[in-house]
Amino acid sequence: MVTIKLNQLRFFAHHGLYEEERKVSNEFIVDLEVGFKSSVPVITKMNETINYIKLYELVKKYMLHTSDLIESLAMNITEDIHHLYPQVEKISISITKKYPPVINFSGNVAVNYEKEF
Repeated sequence: MVTIKLNQLRFFAHHGLYEEERKVSNEFIVDLEVGFKSSVPVITKMNETINYIKLYELVKKYMLHTSDLIESLAMNITEDIHHLYPQVEKISISITKKYPPVINFSGNVAVNYEKEF
């Protein structure tokens, strides 16, 4: 299995269930792993692998459109990746909200979603 990883992708976005969260942007960090079995013994051409630039563009598209829940973002991104690359057998995505709007809260919150196809 070959795994393509995109680590620590940073976005400022307006995701959140509450109106206050939608007004003020928050910093989000996305980590993505996409696994597939190579159809060739040694990958030498782009069409034999997963293009990480296309993965980044897909993640960016979702991160820049407001969503109530980061769980929904993770699941929708996963489904779109599999649609774009049907050879993908496993996807793991983590979305972290760096500064959740909770009084006296120290830390961050994250959702991790994994799916095997």
